[in-house]
Amino acid sequence: MANIITNEISLHDGTLVRHKVMGYQGTIDGTTGIKTCFTRAGVLLALPLAKEAFQYRVEVSGATMRQIAPAEDLEILDEMSEIACFRCRRVFRTKPGVVDKPGGRCQCGGMICSACLACQTAESSEQSPCLKQRKRLDRKLAKEKKAKRV
Repeated sequence: MANIITNEISLHDGTLVRHKVMGYQGTIDGTTGIKTCFTRAGVLLALPLAKEAFQYRVEVSGATMRQIAPAEDLEILDEMSEIACFRCRRVFRTKPGVVDKPGGRCQCGGMICSACLACQTAESSEQSPCLKQRKRLDRKLAKEKKAKRV
């Protein structure tokens, strides 16, 4: 389920991760260039053990400050990726941790297309869309009709 990060992987902003030792969970919010204060396994180091001169900023919900950790201390819970929609053929970026919103996960488990709001699962197709997809499309059509009247 969770992937262990190796040095070759570059994480995109918005990827949902968990610190292996400290246990906090959050989303990647960029990188920080480090010159003197390196951490590994949640412990401060005097000198970096790796050749990387940066660590990832992790935004933890409810915390006022971001956490900083190297890639090898993090495990990926839900990676941001680009998906081609089977319905409208547009490519969209997923938003890890978001539920029932465009770019996030539907309750059926599929990703929701940002353009057409279709679920991206093998089970849901144009012939038999999931119930939540049908409700999203109905809301979208109602908004479009209301906008035309005004």
